[in-house]
Amino acid sequence: MDLSNLKPAKGSTKSKRRIGRGQGSGKGGTSTRGHKGQKSRSGYSRKTGFEGGQMPLQRRVPKFGFKNINRKEYKGINISTLQELAEARKISDIDVDILIEAGLARKNSLVKILGNGELKTKLNVKAHAFSKSAVAAIEAVKGTVEKI
Repeated sequence: MDLSNLKPAKGSTKSKRRIGRGQGSGKGGTSTRGHKGQKSRSGYSRKTGFEGGQMPLQRRVPKFGFKNINRKEYKGINISTLQELAEARKISDIDVDILIEAGLARKNSLVKILGNGELKTKLNVKAHAFSKSAVAAIEAVKGTVEKI
């Protein structure tokens, strides 16, 4: 066996339908395009969303609101989650890299520490942002807060 006599398995391939090759083929005459009309002509293409002249959906539906291009989206992490992480790994310093390792944040995400839950151990936390309640909870147990 060599490359010159390779062919696909029997029945695995179909031959292409040959349109416009005479009446005897059953696909001659109008070549499956029907009679007359814009779609039967060569070079026909319609714009995306075109509805035959009817007002298209994207123009019928009203617009409202806006997207703030300067918005910063933070990944919120509660201090109860930090407490669990500190107990599991036996650590007192928590920064973004540790949160990424633990799967709590992604590489490019901004992290905000939120004050939900209870903190029992002293932690030194480094993050992009903190809520007031989180800062109060961390400093209540003699921990430190550092914004990156």
